[in-house]
Amino acid sequence: MKKEAIICIVIVLAIVIGNIITQKYTLKSVEETSKNLQELRENLSTELGNKNEKIGIKEKEEISSKINEKKEKTNNDWKSRYKKLAYFIEHDELEKVNTNFIEMNSFIETEEYADAIGELDKSIFVLKHIQDKYDFNLENIF
Repeated sequence: MKKEAIICIVIVLAIVIGNIITQKYTLKSVEETSKNLQELRENLSTELGNKNEKIGIKEKEEISSKINEKKEKTNNDWKSRYKKLAYFIEHDELEKVNTNFIEMNSFIETEEYADAIGELDKSIFVLKHIQDKYDFNLENIF
């Protein structure tokens, strides 16, 4: 009887510790990716505002290169996090974020920044949903 109780306690502790580790990684991933997306959103908004103004070609190229750099950084960061998140988060949730990223990238490449901002906002919303869904609280347990 004593042996079974110890085994049960070890199993419960392993589950709780594993949940804490995965929750921290999920939180960190969502925060970092959302932060990168917010910075990209600011760059896109700036470029969208500049379309109405008459600015030089050099300034446009600088802003476009900033947007492309931030887009690539965000994509690379998400790809590395996706591989780890896929071990313990439903693939459907992660695929929604991937789909939004792909659409956002295509809109950025065609310089349709208003549509790219929409897809970017969808990505942030889905990331926050993932964070809330996998939070360790009473609402999610029951």
